Amino acid sequence: MARKTGLGRGLEALIPGGAGNAVQQGSVIQLAVDKLIPNPGQPRKNFDEAELQELAASITEHGVIVPIIAADAGDGTYIIIAGERRTRAARLAGLEEIPAIVRDYTDQTRQEIALIENIQRIDLNPIEEAAAYKNLMDFSRLSQEELAARVGKNRSTVANALRLLKLPADMQKSLEQGVENGGLSPGHARALLAVTDKKLREKLFKEITGKGLSVREAEKRVTALNAVPADGSGEEKAIKRPPEIIDMEEKFIEKLGTKVTVEGGLEKGKIHIEYYSMDDLDRLYEIISG
Repeated sequence: MARKTGLGRGLEALIPGGAGNAVQQGSVIQLAVDKLIPNPGQPRKNFDEAELQELAASITEHGVIVPIIAADAGDGTYIIIAGERRTRAARLAGLEEIPAIVRDYTDQTRQEIALIENIQRIDLNPIEEAAAYKNLMDFSRLSQEELAARVGKNRSTVANALRLLKLPADMQKSLEQGVENGGLSPGHARALLAVTDKKLREKLFKEITGKGLSVREAEKRVTALNAVPADGSGEEKAIKRPPEIIDMEEKFIEKLGTKVTVEGGLEKGKIHIEYYSMDDLDRLYEIISG
């Protein structure tokens, strides 16, 4: 049970300045697979069955190369801190034991390691990733800038991901499904967020999912929908502007991920960029100054 094995590379990068030292100090032992239980703070809710089968086939041939990280639950079981995907695949492969490093962690640190391991190593769907960012920010009281540094992402990437959580539940669910299953893509979601009126946003959502609009087509609809009066009266206004201006406006919307209005003609005019929070304003500044 206490047989030591080689330590895989890469785990020390999971928590900069923290988990790495813990891993180096720990001993790799073999733990019974049936004693391993999921981390309640695990942000990953869905595991692709085909990918698990592929990993299981690899494990059957090569074994579990990188040890999982676990914490003693105190009742004979161990909480998986990092490596639930490997554990699931090992079960599929029929393994009775897998290499593990057992450490003592606070609830907060368990959550941090689980979140960071998933963000860095697994393709979460956009909503799972956004929720993971938010949970890590809430747990560790991090700013967006601190979070971005912690997970090795650009600040704008984190900010854009967090904005997805502002979408209604039905749109978030569609984004989780993905385009391949008739749902939204992140590009569609950014277009929806650029529609300021909630009813018109719902209208565009139904058009995207019902008519199969491309991201580019959805972005073009944003300009028309945002031209509808704020009180919802009247039909969408016919936009009689130079096509070059309309095209440039759409490019601004796509780039900045918010409502942008270009007023004027080919010689001069004004650009109006909307923001909805201080973080949103900071995100826009970073993109523009970047």
